Amino acid sequence: MIRVLLADDQSLVRAGFRALLDAQPDIEVAGEAADGAEALRKARELAPDVVLMDIRMPVMDGLDATRGITGDSALGRVRVVMLTTFELDEYVFEALRSGASGFLVKDTEPDELLRAVRAVVDGDALLSPGVTRRLIAEFASRSKTPTGAYGLGELTDREREVMALVGMGLSNEEIARRLVVSPLTAKTHVSRAMVKLRARDRAQLVVLAYESGLVRPGWLG
Repeated sequence: MIRVLLADDQSLVRAGFRALLDAQPDIEVAGEAADGAEALRKARELAPDVVLMDIRMPVMDGLDATRGITGDSALGRVRVVMLTTFELDEYVFEALRSGASGFLVKDTEPDELLRAVRAVVDGDALLSPGVTRRLIAEFASRSKTPTGAYGLGELTDREREVMALVGMGLSNEEIARRLVVSPLTAKTHVSRAMVKLRARDRAQLVVLAYESGLVRPGWLG
């Protein structure tokens, strides 16, 4: 059973998500929060699998709450999905840097929301290749100057190559075609890079690829 915490200051939004999620045989809503501070408190109390976190909330916003969750070693298995009204909310890139596994717009289709909840539990990121490219191109200038660190020396040449392609927004299938390998092989390289760099998920790998200087915005096609 996938346990979900809903964090949104609008009760109608929470009610809609709860009705949808609780109707699924493999998902249950473990709790609700109306602001970021309550979300952080309940995440520590309930240790859900997934937190659906609104970015803009009173008392504490979703970014600070996300940092609190991803920075707590006791909550290492909790995945945060940011909720936003706009597809390219100005805080989305910062949310990913803070450890969120991805984001959803609030008017997403019900089937997509359910797929997203199940995907992040499996370790996938909610970042389509197109969105990844736009995110990096739009917000890269706001990030700190790459230092070339981040432990890239631990990666093999092929793992670095694959990580760069992940950072450029390619899916495992696209990476496989680019490198003429099987999708399973591509996924294995991605997984090994995540383990070596201690990335929580694919979303963090994208951020690290940029911040390490492995990928630069001008390379995006």
